[in-house]
Amino acid sequence: MRIKLENACALVIDFQTGLMPSIKHNKKIEENAAMFISGCQVLDIPVVVTQQYTKGLGETTDIIKSALGEFSWFEKTSFSCCGAEGFMEALEKSGKKDIILTGVEAHVCVMATALDLIEKGYNVYLLADCVSSRKADDAKIALRRMEKTGVIITTAEAALFEMLLDAKHPLRKQISALVK
Repeated sequence: MRIKLENACALVIDFQTGLMPSIKHNKKIEENAAMFISGCQVLDIPVVVTQQYTKGLGETTDIIKSALGEFSWFEKTSFSCCGAEGFMEALEKSGKKDIILTGVEAHVCVMATALDLIEKGYNVYLLADCVSSRKADDAKIALRRMEKTGVIITTAEAALFEMLLDAKHPLRKQISALVK
């Protein structure tokens, strides 16, 4: 199953200041996610952002904010983004069916969202280099479980080039510059 550019929507889950310091490989995960978000901006892919209980876990981190530019987010207390008020309505209104996941924690909010989206008939892609958890084993097991339920595991760079389809794509040079 291929990610189709015209059908793609990126989901940035809970990259928050109060949570990220405890996440394994946090800097690398943030850098990869920021690069992917920048690629989404170039390709005009909608990016949806969530924050889990902002009052307790803080705002979206600066590196992610920088990549997003001006943005709004869905506030949530449910682990699945699908439980956030207005989230599913916005996703359905977008008409996008290829949902690309980034975020934390892999075994809680990312997995709950992935499982719900699969159940609702979406094509779900997870960027393995843009997700993590506090404990490495939790993330590893979550990725295995999600893959067994139909989530396609890939990476940020692979997803961006997959959507271009061809080296002759007019935006290829901009994407190539981002991934270097």
